[in-house]
Amino acid sequence: MTAADPVADVGALAEPVERVGRGWTSALSLANGAIWVGWYGPLQILLASQAEDFAPGTGMSKETMLAWVTGAGAVVSLVANPLFGALSDRTTARWGRRTPWIVAGSAGGALSLLLLAGAGGVWTMAAGWCLVQLTLNAAFAAITAAVPDRVPRLQRGSVGGWLGAAQILGVVGGTGLATAAGGVGGGYAACAVFTLVGVLPYILRYQDLRLPASARPAWSWRTFAASFWLSPRRHPDLAWAWLTRFLINLSNALVLLYLLYYLRDRLHYDDPENGVLILTAVNGVTLLATVVVGGVWSDRVGRRKPFVIWSGVLMAVATAVLSGWQTWPGAIVAAAVLGIGFGVFTSVDFALMTDVLPKAMDRGKDLGVINVANALPQVAAPALAAPIVTYLGGYRVLYLVAAVIGLAGALLVGRIRGVE
Repeated sequence: MTAADPVADVGALAEPVERVGRGWTSALSLANGAIWVGWYGPLQILLASQAEDFAPGTGMSKETMLAWVTGAGAVVSLVANPLFGALSDRTTARWGRRTPWIVAGSAGGALSLLLLAGAGGVWTMAAGWCLVQLTLNAAFAAITAAVPDRVPRLQRGSVGGWLGAAQILGVVGGTGLATAAGGVGGGYAACAVFTLVGVLPYILRYQDLRLPASARPAWSWRTFAASFWLSPRRHPDLAWAWLTRFLINLSNALVLLYLLYYLRDRLHYDDPENGVLILTAVNGVTLLATVVVGGVWSDRVGRRKPFVIWSGVLMAVATAVLSGWQTWPGAIVAAAVLGIGFGVFTSVDFALMTDVLPKAMDRGKDLGVINVANALPQVAAPALAAPIVTYLGGYRVLYLVAAVIGLAGALLVGRIRGVE
């Protein structure tokens, strides 16, 4: 649907039936990738460089400073995503429910990145990163909610696959821009420009669905706050789907958290930093090879749960390989198999989540609550991993625990009753 097409108000809350075209999917995927560029240029390169510059004289190591700053941003992310999703659900602007937040979030994110470039110490660095998380999560919540708004159920696997591919490319692109720009200031500027420009094709070419003011529920802070609690008793399918995503993402976070130290201290790999890069590349290639294929295949057969179950089982097997086959070839095999499994999981699980949303009115907010299952493992993983590595058996036990957690997440998909 282009900007010239009429958009019926009633369509904002209707279940979509008309398939979206390649142009719409490409534009939304580019917008999604642009947001990930804004996140991962700083996370992979720029924040670490600033922490190294600011740490001397503060009494903190660069590792502690970086952990503190990124942890503060993660807390903001946990709140911002469902909050802005809920606000977009209730937006009755002329330009639709989602587009105003994509515009405001990406513009605010670009400005926040430029402010972060001028940080002079740990406090301004932390404030800048929290602003980046706040604003980009506003855009991300709206982009995510556009899928159940516009995409019919049996096309969501393939669209989710393209969004997943764009996410991966956004991580790589953000890292590349931050590295190639030459310096912290140039890196932030490059990421800011791409974040803003990348959303333009979607917001300029495709008109959003409008919500009539008469369809917006009456406002009250109490009702608004209470809406963030999704009762497992009333919505058991959503609860099981959330738990599945949380456990599999927690397993993946445990694998990645100490990968550098695993290569250096356990495998005694000569160049652990380069080793991480090699494993990341192997994982990324196999992930990209399966993320779209898995989603398309799921759409064609009209089923979700078997794909999520078997991709989770495959990831658990790969994680167990890191525990039982502690060699460099074993790490290569594990990275490749993890990519295959996580690629399928990324696209099909996204489609599964949109299939179990309780109400059209709350799509943005509910997806924001679901997205907490992506961010919360980044907070939980260090608290769980540190004592295991230090006191409870080291990396062999850590990766065995991660495999068990991921396997539990995969098997719990069977408790979802409302999806094939």
